[in-house]
Amino acid sequence: MTDPIADFLTRIRNAVSAKHRVVDIPASNLKKEMTKILFEKGYIMNYKFEELKPQDNIKIALKYHPTSNAPAIKTLKRISRPGLRTYTACSEMPRVLNGLGIAIVSTSKGVMSDKEARNLNVGGEVLCHVS
Repeated sequence: MTDPIADFLTRIRNAVSAKHRVVDIPASNLKKEMTKILFEKGYIMNYKFEELKPQDNIKIALKYHPTSNAPAIKTLKRISRPGLRTYTACSEMPRVLNGLGIAIVSTSKGVMSDKEARNLNVGGEVLCHVS
């Protein structure tokens, strides 16, 4: 696998489109941080890190609207990829859906959302957009 972050996003995207309640994803430290951000911002219901022998696992409980069954995650888009890395300064940090969505950014101070990066005045690699 050449792009584990794209695999992470694709597994979530496929599970949402198939109306699954839970999705299992192979874990890494970056994926764990991205999962925490999705939970803090309200895009997923819950998550659990499982420690298995060959490789750790992340169980993510997806969030849907109780009556209309609409998913909380509408779009997941990979921005920076191995063939074309996308870096941005703090002053040029992207606003997803004019502030209604989030961009997950890998900075020198860790992985965080675009709003947190603006508050800390740091730039970095834009990993993905979530709305």
